[in-house]
Amino acid sequence: MTGDTQRHDDARPQRAPVGDQPARAVPRQAPTPRGRLVDTVERLRREVLEAQAAADGRALVELAKGILIGQLHCTPAAAARQLDVLCRDSGMSPLELAADIVNQASRDHVSEIAAEFVERTGAAGDPAGQHPAVSVRLRTAESGMLAAADTQAVAESLLTNALGPLGAAAVAVWTAVPDGSLALAGHAGFRPGEPARWRHVPPGVSTVARLALRERRLVTLARLKREGLPSIGHLQWPDGGRMAVPTGTGGRIHGVLEICWPQPLAPQPPQIERQVEALAELCARTMDASPPRDLTTTEAVLPDVAELIDLAEGLQDPAVVLTPFLDPEGRLSDFRIRHAGSRFVDPVGRPRGDVNGALLLEAYPTAAGDGGLYDIIERVHATGEPFRAERMSLTALVDQIPLTSVADISVSRHGAAVLLIWRIEDETARLADILQHAQRLGRIGGFEENLATGETTWNAQLYALHGLPATAPPVRLQELPGYAHPDDSAALARFLRTVLRHRRPASVNLRLQRPDGITRHIRVVAEPVLDADQQLYAVRGAYQDISAQHWTEVALAATRDQLAHTEAESAERNRLALQLQHAIMPPTPPAIEAPGLRVAVRYRPAETESLVGGDWYDTVVLPSGLIMLSVGDVAGHGIEAATGMVVLRNALRGLAVTGAGPAQLLSWLNTVTHNLAKHVTATAVCGLFDPSTRVMRWARAGHLPPVLVRGGEADAFPLIEGLLLGALPDVTYVEREVQLEPDDTLLMFTDGLVERRDSSVHDSLRHLVNAAGAGAGDLDGQLDRLLAESRSDTDDDTCLIGIQVG
Repeated sequence: MTGDTQRHDDARPQRAPVGDQPARAVPRQAPTPRGRLVDTVERLRREVLEAQAAADGRALVELAKGILIGQLHCTPAAAARQLDVLCRDSGMSPLELAADIVNQASRDHVSEIAAEFVERTGAAGDPAGQHPAVSVRLRTAESGMLAAADTQAVAESLLTNALGPLGAAAVAVWTAVPDGSLALAGHAGFRPGEPARWRHVPPGVSTVARLALRERRLVTLARLKREGLPSIGHLQWPDGGRMAVPTGTGGRIHGVLEICWPQPLAPQPPQIERQVEALAELCARTMDASPPRDLTTTEAVLPDVAELIDLAEGLQDPAVVLTPFLDPEGRLSDFRIRHAGSRFVDPVGRPRGDVNGALLLEAYPTAAGDGGLYDIIERVHATGEPFRAERMSLTALVDQIPLTSVADISVSRHGAAVLLIWRIEDETARLADILQHAQRLGRIGGFEENLATGETTWNAQLYALHGLPATAPPVRLQELPGYAHPDDSAALARFLRTVLRHRRPASVNLRLQRPDGITRHIRVVAEPVLDADQQLYAVRGAYQDISAQHWTEVALAATRDQLAHTEAESAERNRLALQLQHAIMPPTPPAIEAPGLRVAVRYRPAETESLVGGDWYDTVVLPSGLIMLSVGDVAGHGIEAATGMVVLRNALRGLAVTGAGPAQLLSWLNTVTHNLAKHVTATAVCGLFDPSTRVMRWARAGHLPPVLVRGGEADAFPLIEGLLLGALPDVTYVEREVQLEPDDTLLMFTDGLVERRDSSVHDSLRHLVNAAGAGAGDLDGQLDRLLAESRSDTDDDTCLIGIQVG
């Protein structure tokens, strides 16, 4: 009372002393209605959590009491009193003592985890007494989950009793759906609205839970944001860590337990990972709705397995029903063949009864290889995702000899069992299918005719070749002449006589006239079949549609005839062009003697007759006493080039008698080329030499300039302007004069002398100048040497004129 009175008196407001300013009392702020509501909600939440923890604790304590009742054979009241006595004697709390009693009685995976953690840390509980021991946390969580009505309550109990003390902020329990999707079955710790957004994750979406499900192991992510995997609560804790571990029993994965930390997660010690795996195992036990069963015997067939057996018997393909076989610790070690269907075919030919009831790895030891059949079945059983493969190689041991067969495999999970459809590929059927495709691609149809019974058998392709429906009677060999073209009757009669009378294989090509009016070119091949007495009793053979081949051969023959005609025509044209060219310009004409000049000419035709060109040269003494010297080259080859050359050469001769200069002569020749000679272009050099003054006037029309050799040195004339002949209707050409001296040699030539494919014309001209300057001797010898040393590689005709001044 004194303390209460004192606190009450202290709380009264005091009167201010006289002379002092009155002291202001600070009034207490009254709570708002919203604040009262927040306080009430927070208080109720604490009470609910405390009630849940108390309920989970009571469940653990009641479980310990039940163990004591069974061991001491006492009443529940006596077990409660005994538990209180043990608490006082040991100094432990009721929860810790209850967890120890359950651990010693069960000796299960949770007990191992708790004992391992205590051994590693050296303490059974928190030294400060703030947190319960590992065994208490796990057993409390286990009792809470076993008492939970649904997975949502399981998630809340996990977070409250086991994961919260580890620093986790939230937990999500995912269920693996057989179609590959994930369903959120339970959650705790997430903000409102977040679970609704993640209630369903479609197949193929990469998440943290999907990663753990795919790898079938515990996955730890230090920072969720850095990994780039979306998951529930990733916006709430973007830098937080995650743990995800598959939840399963007996080798079958039911879902994934995902744990969220608000901060980055450091590498966890092995004992923490073992705790999380133990919690996932506890969670899986609550998610597994399958009733307990003895998998070491085959008598107790579960309802879902019985329905699956009925399904397997109704399939047209061989099928096998497998159920998991667990070791004493509850881990998957093999699969038992619960039923092999009536259509099941063993790869090594064993009877079906020897396979029924056997363990998979005992019946097929080679299935245990990496990536083999056992791994496939184990993954399908664990994840529920079906597996299908075509032409998979399977190996079995027969008398210690490995035999490999090819099969199409289909594996799917149905409840707690696995359905394996195992179809061995029939090699004979596969070869028959290949042969059928080959016959279709080759347009081949087969037949067999029994001469004793008169029965004829066709395949489907042969009906298509004859243009007959599949219901029509086949055409016998003796009836074949009625369907063939009349012109083929003689050849067909020889064919039938060879096969039926002489009993030898034979073939014939004929034109088959089909009922639809279409004529097909067919090759028939047949061979006789003899019995034991060497008597003919059947004929087997094939029809092949060779219409495409026939018409191809016809087209090739026509093409060959046309090509031969074209070659003969081309050879005749080339012969005429060569004769025309040689008639006008012989390859080695005699030297021409003119006043004050000696002219020698060399002409080398093309090596290939089809390349007969239009090179020409001319030397003529005009009525005025001047001497005209000219060289030209008509573009192209053949008879057109040769006739164009004749036209231009004769036109220039006729124009020269007018007394006009070289430039005017080329201008007139250009007009002739452009207007009178169709589609002809040419180059030319024209010069007029005056014997009295030794002056030569010259002009060029797109041609290479002459080369002057004087005193052992050679040089080309300046390259004056001049467009080639025939390009434009009106062209003006430039004219130049050169003063020649006695013993000078002037070379005029066509491009066949210098042109090369790998160098420019200017480089080739320079080589000719050097060769001309290095030469000596008479004029004929110089021309022969230059022609022999020519570097030209175009196989074009060549014209070379040498003019020596007297």
